[in-house]
Amino acid sequence: MVTELLNQIIRGDALEVLPRIQDGAIDLVLTDPPYFLDKMDNNWTHEKVSSTKHHYAVKSLPAGMKFDREQGKRFYEWYLRVSGEVHRVLKPGGFFFSFSSPRLYHRMACAVEDAGFLIRDCFIWLYTQNQVKAMSLDHFIRKMDADEETKARLSEMLEGWKTPQIKSCFEPIVMAQKQHEETFLSNMLEYGVGLLNTRVRIGRNMFPSNVFTTESIHSHIDKHFLLPKPTREEKGGYNTHKTVKPVAICEYLIQLTTFSRDAVVLDPFVGSGTTAVAAKKLGRNFIGIETNREYVEIALRRLEEAMPPERPRGAKRVGREGAAGDRARQGRAQTLPF
Repeated sequence: MVTELLNQIIRGDALEVLPRIQDGAIDLVLTDPPYFLDKMDNNWTHEKVSSTKHHYAVKSLPAGMKFDREQGKRFYEWYLRVSGEVHRVLKPGGFFFSFSSPRLYHRMACAVEDAGFLIRDCFIWLYTQNQVKAMSLDHFIRKMDADEETKARLSEMLEGWKTPQIKSCFEPIVMAQKQHEETFLSNMLEYGVGLLNTRVRIGRNMFPSNVFTTESIHSHIDKHFLLPKPTREEKGGYNTHKTVKPVAICEYLIQLTTFSRDAVVLDPFVGSGTTAVAAKKLGRNFIGIETNREYVEIALRRLEEAMPPERPRGAKRVGREGAAGDRARQGRAQTLPF
């Protein structure tokens, strides 16, 4: 069914769409799944997860503050099912990159590994700007049943002491691989995946690394890890998605792991379409899955604005989809009947 879904954004639940893709049809899976740090249960919807209404017992808490040890367990159970489907649809030797939050990385990595993947590495997206989530205790001290002198003394004693949320300045990314067949060489020749393209460069023409940043931090860090900064137009002024990833990051990971221009890049939680945009700009095929209608429309608009690379005049695409694939590569939407 890959041909029917090729270069489309499918509106639907990933666990219902993924079973419609045949075994071993995908070259690369690159995704940023919902982490369910708030309102996580078996009946989640995009609207519930995105809503800020009734998120917390203390309404002034910033996003991500709610702590429930059961969340990680439920996330693991859900992502184990997702990872199992991802493992099935990937070609032998195919890679699976999955963004995470630092708090849930261990659950994600375990789910991916337990689904049958080899954990090859952990990539780190480094940045300096993020919301400080730790909060002081003044709000609670003021509500204490105590005299004002005691409250003032407590506030002075605990000045600078805050709840255990340090400023988070990195995002981990699981790098997993489906077991290759026979040797790496024979697997590459048979399936076109399984090796890394070390001609891809990062920073100032440096060997590819598992750390990257898209903002200038320091000359030494920039030299080794800097990717192109997002442009003002890249996200789109109409894009309402809360966590849009830089296109350069997705391009970097796609170039690092896909050999063929006819490679198929799958994102089962495509959001506003960054993975699909990156794939199109690199001339790869893509399949995006997203539950939210608004995000699907945003992704399609971004795809219309994204320009694929120019091919030499007279060049003919090699691949089973031929001219139909060229037309499909522009991107379109489909809502499957679930």
